[in-house]
Amino acid sequence: MASFLLSSQILPTMGRGTTFVVKAEHFELSAATAVDYLARHGMRAANAVELGGGVSNNVVRVDTSRGALVLKQSLGKLRVADEWLSQRERIFTEADAMRSVAPLLPAGAVPVILFEDRDAYLIAMTAAPQDAVTWKQKLMDGIADDSDALGAAEILGRLASGSWRSAEMAARFGDRTVFDQLRIDPYYRTTAARHPDLREHFDALIAATAARRFTLVHGDFSPKNLLLAAGGMTIIDFEVAHYGDPSFDAAFLLNHLLIKSVVRRPQAAACARVFWRKLRAFLPAEADWFEAATVAHLGCLLLARVDGKSPVEYVQDGATKNRLRGLARELITRPPRTIEEIFA
Repeated sequence: MASFLLSSQILPTMGRGTTFVVKAEHFELSAATAVDYLARHGMRAANAVELGGGVSNNVVRVDTSRGALVLKQSLGKLRVADEWLSQRERIFTEADAMRSVAPLLPAGAVPVILFEDRDAYLIAMTAAPQDAVTWKQKLMDGIADDSDALGAAEILGRLASGSWRSAEMAARFGDRTVFDQLRIDPYYRTTAARHPDLREHFDALIAATAARRFTLVHGDFSPKNLLLAAGGMTIIDFEVAHYGDPSFDAAFLLNHLLIKSVVRRPQAAACARVFWRKLRAFLPAEADWFEAATVAHLGCLLLARVDGKSPVEYVQDGATKNRLRGLARELITRPPRTIEEIFA
């Protein structure tokens, strides 16, 4: 039987700590089940729409009698061709991370957690405006605005600087199990196994990033997780959040911009330069290692998005894959000194 904590924001007539009893042992979230699920908790709902959730979650937006919300449920086995497992409890670390970073970011830059359902591995949060679009969609449509790159840099910069060497954050988010399950193993170890001549480079990077514990790391800082609306930019999807190496986040975003600039949207390279210049302004003087670390991650992440467990979905033809492989190998074996050299 399930019990969960309910925020008074969604049901103001009920206090925090309200307990519901439901049969949720085998509940699977979908547009078809979301309305009934909320009805059992006293919320009239309609117009449930599945948002995708990538390979690791079920995500549904629902209009309720008290406003729109998003339900998100973690999966134990990810929807990819290779075997890829992860602990479902990561959904509650995600909720904790969102609550923790909200004071560090501009108002509205992160959704508000409304409730958690521990037995269904599910959380509910406020929904973005109906007309919100992802930064990824704008880039794929050929629209490259400096303001979007600056907004992304401000969010990541505030996240990094606000949690830099935070003992509280380190203690709260020090467990890197999910980061290993969802990033290190499927991206780095899998790719190294498929390119054994590069294994020493991947092994060195894995060891280096494990040793860096400086900030709260988002872990999936991608244009698909940056929503754009009239009120500004919002960051979502904190399921890989942990305390560790902030250069991973920087490289993760730059990798998406690099792939887009090579494959079909050369304007993305300009966004990458704007993002990088703004981000550097947030870093403390002691982060003199940050650029070299970002370059190292960028090369390995680029190859991982071709030959890892989660290849980028819009690169299908062999010639383009080989072009990306060649660029990645160049970055890994002969890394440039600066990010600017890569995107020039």
